[in-house]
Amino acid sequence: MSSQTLTFALFGNVYQHEKSAAVRDVLLCLRERGARIMIEEEYYDFLCCSELLTTDELTGSLGLVGPSASVSTFSGGDFEADFALSMGGDGTLLKTASLVGPRQTPILGFNMGRLGFLADAGTGDVEATIDALYRGDYSVEDRALILVETDGRGSAVIDGRPCALNDVAILKRDTASMISIRASINGEYLTTYQADGLVVSTPTGSTAYSLSNGGPIIVPRTGVLLLTAVAPHSLNVRPIVIPDSAVVELTVSSRSHTFLVAIDGRSQKMPEGTAIRLSRAPYVARVVKRASASYFATLRQKMMWGADGRE
Repeated sequence: MSSQTLTFALFGNVYQHEKSAAVRDVLLCLRERGARIMIEEEYYDFLCCSELLTTDELTGSLGLVGPSASVSTFSGGDFEADFALSMGGDGTLLKTASLVGPRQTPILGFNMGRLGFLADAGTGDVEATIDALYRGDYSVEDRALILVETDGRGSAVIDGRPCALNDVAILKRDTASMISIRASINGEYLTTYQADGLVVSTPTGSTAYSLSNGGPIIVPRTGVLLLTAVAPHSLNVRPIVIPDSAVVELTVSSRSHTFLVAIDGRSQKMPEGTAIRLSRAPYVARVVKRASASYFATLRQKMMWGADGRE
């Protein structure tokens, strides 16, 4: 195994205790290998206030925090590390990707949730997974992001994070009435969606919200964007796939005079008439995949794709 000293930035789920139960194993494994450990401030506070790790474990007996320990905290995306570790489920990995942003730090997700389609490293093989990082026995997949820009009437830079790894959703709010979404591609009018919303997803996000609305599965790194309507008021409206070099422009009208923009689930209210511009971001999310990982095997096992109950 390499004797190099690696730095790891830890991000985690701060809402559900059970989704961070394996953090002790990860921290001990990293410490045994002499790693530098950085913990995102919000996650660190969560660990201190929860019963997952005692104060003594965080500040003393494990030697994880203190003037003689190689551990520090950081706020948001203000860090420099060799790897970012996402401790939670797929939602936590999406949050981690948004905070990593243009730093291009490779992200490894430890699945502590239910599905774990993106965060596919198991909590039962922490040591083997960390050892693989030190051996270089892994690959890094570049995943495209969607950049969200507006015309100034509203700001889609939610928490200063304007890019989506999964999808951008335009959704109705406040009333049960549909919204109208006028869509253009590279300046050419496409259609006006009368629907509860519209999902614009990357190939990575094709297995998320888009899929639940009837969109197709698209293999990662395919180089496309997918537009899928949410509960459209027309049988003629179907999902459409376009090159990710295209620019999607959207304007919305609504009876409530407002609507929601959700960037990987982080939502913000926008005033009616706001022009939204979606394009491929100038940087990617770099997702670490174990050597044994297979996209199609994961698709079959975790999404039960192609499962036949007659067998």
